[in-house]
Amino acid sequence: MTDAENGLPLKGKVAIVTGSVAGIGRATALALGRDGASVVVNGRRSVAAAADAAALVEKAGGRALVHMADVSEPAQAARLVAAAVDGFGRLDILVNNVSHRIAKPIEEIGFDEWRDVQASTLDAAFLCIRAAVPHIKAAGGGSIVNIGGVSGHAGVKNRAAVAAAKAGLAGMTAALAVELGPANINVNCVSPGSIDNYRSAAAMSAHFLDRPPPMGRMGRVDEVPRWYAICAGRPGATSPGRRSMSAGRGMFRSPEPGISQGRRRHVGQPGLVPGRDGLPWSKTNTGGRHE
Repeated sequence: MTDAENGLPLKGKVAIVTGSVAGIGRATALALGRDGASVVVNGRRSVAAAADAAALVEKAGGRALVHMADVSEPAQAARLVAAAVDGFGRLDILVNNVSHRIAKPIEEIGFDEWRDVQASTLDAAFLCIRAAVPHIKAAGGGSIVNIGGVSGHAGVKNRAAVAAAKAGLAGMTAALAVELGPANINVNCVSPGSIDNYRSAAAMSAHFLDRPPPMGRMGRVDEVPRWYAICAGRPGATSPGRRSMSAGRGMFRSPEPGISQGRRRHVGQPGLVPGRDGLPWSKTNTGGRHE
């Protein structure tokens, strides 16, 4: 019986999850560990929280190590990738989860705040991908999963900085899917919607308050990694460049094999009309249409 048949489709694989000490990042690290992967847990401030997350990964059945780094800094991002290869001998999966957020009117956003959001989201993903790609190629291929956001696809008030960073992440995903596909590297962007995590209800955007999840509740952090696990190597993960949104329980759909590169699909908000509810019709760089 194969490892996949034993419920361990990622056994022998090595993954990095940036910003994995809490919330969606930690849930993703746990899901990967549960599937048999060795996981590098990354945090920036709390060594104790990172150690707790690593212990949970090991309890779930995976192996884990902790590497603290600010991945918006080139040298630290490179050292994170080196720690994975030194510790586990290879690298197959990179999940770019870390991101800072602010919610302010555009005229109140300081340039330092703007740069912090871009650096923690777009710059960090670029730096980690640049460092990781040679090792993923050496492993024979693998997966890169970028964690986007609904604000990068739909108009969300007071989220200009986050929207710019997440939209850039989606664009980079499509470009890298084309560039890295021949090297057997899947590159995908998944954009969680309304998720009940450690942030307070007061931090929720009016975008979500006006559009409650169809299932009647917010999604849970442990539900989001279903998408990431699919993109990171579960059977059927053959949809490079896909940018998928998910919002609310039960709003996750597995990518269909052979989906067009760069195609964008809005998942989880039935009834929203492209061209009216912040979901514009437009063509992607590869000619796919929004659906």
